Amino acid sequence: MTQPCIICVAITGSLPRKANNPAVPITVSEQVESTHEAFEAGASIMHAHVRNDDETPSSDPEKFARLKEGVEKHCPGMIIQFSTGGRSGAGQARGGMLPLRPDMASLSVGSNNFPTRVYENPPDLVDWLASEMVEYDIKPEIEAFDLSHIFQAAKLRAEGKIAATPYVQFVMGVQNAMPVDGAVFDFYVQTVKRLFGDDAPWCAAGIGRHQVTLNEWAIAAGGHARTGLEDNVRIDKDRLAPSNAALVRRTAEICAANDRPVATPAEARGLLGLRAVPA
Repeated sequence: MTQPCIICVAITGSLPRKANNPAVPITVSEQVESTHEAFEAGASIMHAHVRNDDETPSSDPEKFARLKEGVEKHCPGMIIQFSTGGRSGAGQARGGMLPLRPDMASLSVGSNNFPTRVYENPPDLVDWLASEMVEYDIKPEIEAFDLSHIFQAAKLRAEGKIAATPYVQFVMGVQNAMPVDGAVFDFYVQTVKRLFGDDAPWCAAGIGRHQVTLNEWAIAAGGHARTGLEDNVRIDKDRLAPSNAALVRRTAEICAANDRPVATPAEARGLLGLRAVPA
């Protein structure tokens, strides 16, 4: 049977604002409502940043706690993934919400260039974030902005700093980082299989107009897909996306075109080796 495809919805991010697209959810209540719509459209993972009232990024654990509570109430079984990305805080503040025990959290394992700055992920901080994820039984999603990050994930796994097979996400299309290139994408897939095994799950995310391209490539190649307003605020070059759910529905249509069912939350948990939700 064809493996179901896990759809992750990245609901808010750190950069898009209402001025870019009024549908970007900012408050916790908006985020819960947007996530619920995306959940009903087929998303089984929600990737979460939180914001201050002025729309700037935040790493406030209290906001993450309220978001987690709301999603657990309204989206039963959905996988909750917190971002530990560097735009929302500095140093160990980036992991201050990890004691809340989300199912997953993003883990950037190396530094790289972003459009206007260096995205810094020094080894001591990476090791600390990884250790917190082990302590609180959180599965890391390895954010691979560069080929070396996949090898770094393998090193962390060999050293016992991350548990089980890592879930690697290829991020392509960030200005000054890895561009969208089919040959590179294919090599990424080959490298994950070589380092972690043919059955290791992986995902891909494309930024801006490249979102749909990476959805198509990943789904066709047997991987999983990320969509959402964090990465792309448009449904096409002429129209803003009306919601996160609209982007999830588009991704589900790509799954159907490739004869891949959309994974339910329970199926996604099984594929990723996550703890089951208590009855």
